[in-house]
Amino acid sequence: MSKRLVLASNNAKKAVEMQALLAPLGIEVIPQSALGVSEAEEPHATFVENALAKARHAAAATGLPAIADDSGLCVEALGGAPGVQSARFAGEPKSDARNNALLLQKLAGVADRRAYFYSTVVLVRHAEDPRPLIADGEWHGTILEAERGTGGFGYDPLFWLPDLEQTAAELDAGLKNKLSHRGAAMRHLLDSLAHHPL
Repeated sequence: MSKRLVLASNNAKKAVEMQALLAPLGIEVIPQSALGVSEAEEPHATFVENALAKARHAAAATGLPAIADDSGLCVEALGGAPGVQSARFAGEPKSDARNNALLLQKLAGVADRRAYFYSTVVLVRHAEDPRPLIADGEWHGTILEAERGTGGFGYDPLFWLPDLEQTAAELDAGLKNKLSHRGAAMRHLLDSLAHHPL
């Protein structure tokens, strides 16, 4: 019998990624939207605090264990921005197209285009879990001057991987899961789950 885990996100693509990674452990990932859970506030200045707030919110609303990630793009020349504001970089409502346009505008004429995606994943067994499992991962690349590729989401079409000579949006989904910041964080989380099962 599978264990049920709530994903504290309404991002369908993220749910598919998480399900693929957790299925081997017999864990069924249910997006919070399927259970009528609203999105949590993300008022914090760090990825880990936001992920923890989202996981606790989903666990409290459903009574189930919950997993959340907070991730974003950190650009060296912008002092780490957009960072925790990645999804709302260009304001509300959230828009990948406007976020990408703003990023290109801010980097116009900038030579240093180094950047990395960062992800923190938090799993709580219940809303008051005093020892959440926390894992993180990074994925380094550079920012192109124009979008390439139609896969992925967010900043993927601008995130260039020099070793592969492709953007994150041009990668096959399986390879992206293996290489990405979220993939790395999830592998660390899976190691933790081996020692501290649900």
